[in-house]
Amino acid sequence: MRPIIPFRIKTPKTGRRIVVLIIFMFLVGETTAQEMYDLERCIQIGLERNFDLLVVRNSEDIAINNYTKGNAGMLPVVTAANRFGGTLNSTSQRYEDGSMVNAANIHNNSGSAEVNMGMTIFRGFQVQNRYQKLGELAELEGLRTQMAIENLVAGIVAEYNYYLQQMTLYDNLAYAVMLSRERVRIDDQRYLLGSASRMQLLQSIVYLNADSSRLARQNEVLRSSQIRLNELMATDDPGEVFLLGDDSISIDTTLEYDALLALTLEENTSLQIASKNRIISEIDYKVIKSGAYPYLSFTSGYGYNYNGYGAGDLLSQQTRGLNYGLTLGMDIFDGFNRKREQSNARIGIESSRIRYEEVEQSVKADLLTIYYAYENNLGLMRLEEQNLKVAQENLEIALERYKLGSLAGLELREVQKSLLDAEERLIYVKYQIKLAEISLLQLSGGIMEYL
Repeated sequence: MRPIIPFRIKTPKTGRRIVVLIIFMFLVGETTAQEMYDLERCIQIGLERNFDLLVVRNSEDIAINNYTKGNAGMLPVVTAANRFGGTLNSTSQRYEDGSMVNAANIHNNSGSAEVNMGMTIFRGFQVQNRYQKLGELAELEGLRTQMAIENLVAGIVAEYNYYLQQMTLYDNLAYAVMLSRERVRIDDQRYLLGSASRMQLLQSIVYLNADSSRLARQNEVLRSSQIRLNELMATDDPGEVFLLGDDSISIDTTLEYDALLALTLEENTSLQIASKNRIISEIDYKVIKSGAYPYLSFTSGYGYNYNGYGAGDLLSQQTRGLNYGLTLGMDIFDGFNRKREQSNARIGIESSRIRYEEVEQSVKADLLTIYYAYENNLGLMRLEEQNLKVAQENLEIALERYKLGSLAGLELREVQKSLLDAEERLIYVKYQIKLAEISLLQLSGGIMEYL
């Protein structure tokens, strides 16, 4: 992307990248061997270790654990109870004939053991509806986990490419410093030969210092981006310095709106969550409506009882046996509470329908807006690529004229600045295209293609 000039060392682009990386590692003060991270590896680490995602997955596990027939009330409930107790009393009895009977410290004791079972046989399909709701809630948590994964992947891809953007800017600024340093060398030789003024040399040094200052500030931006990427991946050391497996932003220029819209309406996670909430609202209404039906329940148990007496002719008594029963009932009047609950449930169904339409419209609007930005920036990229070629050619000419002394230093600085600006604009446009690409794939459910 840069002009080839006579006084510059002609090295391959990869070689320049290595030189810049060495400078960067020197500036951040790291001397140990660096890990190489490509995009796929960053995503995989994030999916395994990101803290927010781990919490969301735990919520999904809870919902899956709750999806059981027992939790819905389909299975019988068996309980066991044991009791032992007693009394210690003293009595005094007086009869009509005047006689008295006194008894002290009469100890009576009793014990019992029983096993009971209860089961709802019919509750107006309430149990079946609750079981269905538990399944829908488990799927809903799965969709929320999917959304969290998509958000994390999108965040990592965006930050990864932001780092590439800033690394390219760093490379360009390092190149600008090289140009400024070469200009200082030329002006210094001219000053020694008497063909240039000291003011011209000092101005070249000012430009060199200004470019070096921008390079140092860009190093800070790079470091911050790397820390954010470590945070998304939840690495043990947020300050770990690593090398990226890519050296430029790759762009997909083949995305088409119609195909994206069809995929979005079918695969978008937000729409799937809204649809799932509609289903759950309808099940809630069925559960409430089931209360109007008669209910039938079955109970059974086996018990053992023991009683011991401290006075009287009967010393102890033991009983054991089985009990069972069917209960058929119906709620006749509950203060119109069921009617109120059904009315609220119908309102909830309508709200979930409205919410789905709102999400659908919002998703369509986002897709259209982002795709327009995607197409517009593709056109801008082609324009900026042309501008960059012109700026590169202009710099080559300016440098030759400056070496011959037919171009003022201020004019050379303007040409150099034009090239740097053209490079920065092109890098910015490419990054904006990449952000649009990420958003379009996320909306259409294709964000996992980056893995």
